[in-house]
Amino acid sequence: MAAPAKRVEQLDRVVIRFAGDSGDGMQLTGDRFTSETAQLGNDISTLPNFPAEIRAPAGTLPGVSSFQVHFADYDILTPGDAPNVLVAMNPAALKANLADLPAGADIIVNTDEFTRRNLAKVGYAESPLEDGSLAEFAVHPVALTSLTLGALAESGVSKKDGERAKNMFALGLLSWMYSRPFESTLRFLEHKFAKRPDLVAANKTAFQAGWNYGETTEAFSVRYEIKPAKMRPGTYRNITGNQALALGLVAAAVRSRLPLFLGAYPITPASDILHELSKHKRFGVTTMQAEDEIAAIGAALGAAYGGALGVTTTSGPGVALKGETISLAIALELPLVIVDVQRAGPSTGMPTKTEQADLNMALFGRHGEAPLAVIAPKSPSDCFHAALEAARIALTYRTPVILLSDNYVANGSEPWLLPSVDELPDLRVEFATAPNTEDGRFLPYLRDPETMARPWAVPGTPGLEHRIGGLEKADKTGDISYDPANHEFMVRTRQARIEAIPVPDVDVEDPDENAQVLVLGWGSTYGPIGAACRALRQRGLTIAQAHLRHVSPLPANLGEVLAGYEKVVVPEMNLGQLAAVIRARYLVDAVPFNQVSGLPFTAATLESMLEDVVKNG
Repeated sequence: MAAPAKRVEQLDRVVIRFAGDSGDGMQLTGDRFTSETAQLGNDISTLPNFPAEIRAPAGTLPGVSSFQVHFADYDILTPGDAPNVLVAMNPAALKANLADLPAGADIIVNTDEFTRRNLAKVGYAESPLEDGSLAEFAVHPVALTSLTLGALAESGVSKKDGERAKNMFALGLLSWMYSRPFESTLRFLEHKFAKRPDLVAANKTAFQAGWNYGETTEAFSVRYEIKPAKMRPGTYRNITGNQALALGLVAAAVRSRLPLFLGAYPITPASDILHELSKHKRFGVTTMQAEDEIAAIGAALGAAYGGALGVTTTSGPGVALKGETISLAIALELPLVIVDVQRAGPSTGMPTKTEQADLNMALFGRHGEAPLAVIAPKSPSDCFHAALEAARIALTYRTPVILLSDNYVANGSEPWLLPSVDELPDLRVEFATAPNTEDGRFLPYLRDPETMARPWAVPGTPGLEHRIGGLEKADKTGDISYDPANHEFMVRTRQARIEAIPVPDVDVEDPDENAQVLVLGWGSTYGPIGAACRALRQRGLTIAQAHLRHVSPLPANLGEVLAGYEKVVVPEMNLGQLAAVIRARYLVDAVPFNQVSGLPFTAATLESMLEDVVKNG
């Protein structure tokens, strides 16, 4: 007799979290589920969360790795505050994530891992599957390991390889539950294990077994469908922030007709930019893995001096080491893009956790008066456009630019609408090719009257020989100068050159046009702030939102915008760095709201705080 047809329910949104040991393949599982979901046209936002240890002891809390995906049939802004579904591969994964689950959430647990030994590792005296402590949740016990090994009994793979395929069984089950397509996953497995046909077959079999289990078992009586989101027409791909940033740099090189040189030292969470750029040599990209951070930026600055688009990528600890060379680039007035994918500090801190605490270092963290431009992307896909903007400013105004990404946007992903190449900015630059004075001399610090940028002379150009170095430059000639008046003039000129960079006005989202409270954010807080403001408006409260991409120089209209509201609230994943800048620059009593937990804000946290501000002032 055929199994009865399962009931299908329509949902508008779901948040799923896959959790297990770092060796259980949770990042891969989440990534494949996300890719399947992207094909259906849902809007997506993801949050990978993994341990800093290369391999923490198996079955322990420090070793838990998770991947959260939020998908919906409408526009979403965050990876979701709380999972509707938790897939827990062992007791540690359950315990580490249980506090985040709302009542009624589904929990799919791998019962094979709930042994006395594994329970004891995380402090369970009794199994939570049997002591009634999970009564408020819908628990689905599934012997994932045993079922996977059973499906692979005739495959010929080792027990170890068979057990590793349990993540594909779980992926197959969840793909069935949420009506995801699976053809791309099967193709992915063929590519990933191309050198091991036995593993291709084993993982495909495990995936299909998980799908069939959902179809036939009585433990799951319902499957769900989420319709595609209404999105702008065009071609989309799922992309992480680091991938988008790397492609933005490639696009900048192509649009500027310059070779791209990346000097980088591997560091979490920026290393993926190096990995991605190394794939694009056909676009004139050269990547160099340097022996340390100082060598990396030195090579990038040398490439900029030689006429290339020079880039260096790092995280906070690396920016500290690069500080002297960044100051040299400011003195030399050469274009250079410094990408800081922020992580929790100080020092080594928490390398795989997120934070926005490098803002002060980006703005002020150099010796002497050393101004530069600072911009920050607001989302994974926005990293592409932020990279283009960083390159535009660097090339046009001959200045280093710090691009402040962070772990949240770098490793998160979302659908990206591929832009038309014709719509990308023209970044072509004019190199100096001849002397620039009537008497036939070349003055390396004779400035463009519109941009205040000095000429960019490629070494070896006849007649354009000039002195470079870190000592103070004489105006126009670039000769070494210790003259007090000249030094003050050059310091003020370098500052004025940055302040004069035209950046877009800040937009304000104030649908009711009568809000008294403005929420001002920068960088990756855009999603949680937007979701919180959206929720408050749906409840009838008025609130305005503004978000900064350009942090140095600040938008020209920002002071006027701030003055138009009775209260300005600045949520940041630091201890109030932007709020302090706003207070000092505009004499506005900006109210900081800060979190430094290594995790992004939840929309619910901001909604609750902002509701109190709106109602009580």
